[in-house]
Amino acid sequence: MIEVFADVWCPFAYVGLYLVRRRLDAGAPGLALRSRAWPLELVDGAPMDVAKTARNIADLRGQLGLDLFDGFNPDTFPSTTLPALAVIAAAERSDAALGERAALRLRETLFEDGADIGRPDVVAAVAAELGVTVTPADDQAVLDDWVEGQARGVKGSPHFFCGDTDVFCPSLSLNRADDGQLRVEIDRSKLEAFLDACSA
Repeated sequence: MIEVFADVWCPFAYVGLYLVRRRLDAGAPGLALRSRAWPLELVDGAPMDVAKTARNIADLRGQLGLDLFDGFNPDTFPSTTLPALAVIAAAERSDAALGERAALRLRETLFEDGADIGRPDVVAAVAAELGVTVTPADDQAVLDDWVEGQARGVKGSPHFFCGDTDVFCPSLSLNRADDGQLRVEIDRSKLEAFLDACSA
């Protein structure tokens, strides 16, 4: 079992989860990804900055060549992801596979469909599509994940754990050039090292 602490509106988590799942489907399709909440609005004390997110998405699209973020719309960027994270927690109560499906579907809703996943009607529609019912316990689970993540040393979104091994964003190499430009590359060797540790 791989655990992933991440937030829905983090573009690096979207790419990271996509790359890890693609690699698992190719070599270890039965290995589940358990989705845990790392609510950045609580970590940072403020909602995600949409302008910064848009710049990061432009860098990811331009440098990685992945067919993602086609429907990203800054005008419908949410002011919170706590309701979306609660949907994922509700799905996780059923099983990890449904939790992973919920985590992906909500990211698609935001980044491909351009919908505001902070709106109650939007998250309710996704929950209905998945067949899950959100309860107050799921809202609490989001907060509990945040507390647990702090205790376990989560560095950011996404942070992966497997047994005694943990890595921040194992599928990507992220660096800032002297001019401040973000440099992003797919880091296959780091990802393989993490997955090898998981299967050891």
